Amino acid sequence: MSGFGNMGNLMRQAQKQAQKMQKQMEEVQRNLKERVVEGAAGGGMVTAQVNGHKELLNIKVDPEVVDPEDVEMLEDLILAAVNQAMKKAREIHDSEMQKVTGGLSIPGLLG
Repeated sequence: MSGFGNMGNLMRQAQKQAQKMQKQMEEVQRNLKERVVEGAAGGGMVTAQVNGHKELLNIKVDPEVVDPEDVEMLEDLILAAVNQAMKKAREIHDSEMQKVTGGLSIPGLLG
């Protein structure tokens, strides 16, 4: 019968660990919302700011880069700046989550 008691202890320990991990993840999520990264293109003529939740917060465009005859170039610079900022945000998000999960890949958790 002692085998069942050990199983109960293991289950309680696993539940405590899961609760601890959930609290740590909630804390990381709050912190990520406040972390801001920036991407730039065109030598800083276009910048984009994104938070750790991968939300676009701000775009700045230097008036010198605005050319009505070449809107396509401006669009490309904006895309490049946003993509760079998103990549940085994804990296900090994944890094922070891996600290909590110990490197385990948990589907739906790191998205």
